Amino acid sequence: MKSSVLTRYRVMAYITAVMLLVLCTCMVFKYGFDMGEDVTFAVSQAHGVLYIIYLVFAFDLGSKARWPFGKLLWVLVSGTIPFAAFFVERKVVAETLPLIGGARPEPVKA
Repeated sequence: MKSSVLTRYRVMAYITAVMLLVLCTCMVFKYGFDMGEDVTFAVSQAHGVLYIIYLVFAFDLGSKARWPFGKLLWVLVSGTIPFAAFFVERKVVAETLPLIGGARPEPVKA
């Protein structure tokens, strides 16, 4: 597997996670303080498009890494749960990095 597959996933995981946090903040302002309706609409549309791109890249990574369906589903859903994508991305990178051809192994600590 090429490292670009993992890099694309990582970039989109962070972007999607940050946009989801921004969207949650906008929702608090929209429904809690009755302000920012236009901003919330724009952010929700942007997050939706970015989440679709995230789904494509995560599915690509999962199919190349031969993940079981449950793991793939968890990675795909993590883009909809605030803060989850940050933790899932870390775990995915740790598990997928050894599958990349030419990746250097972690040094052994004594």
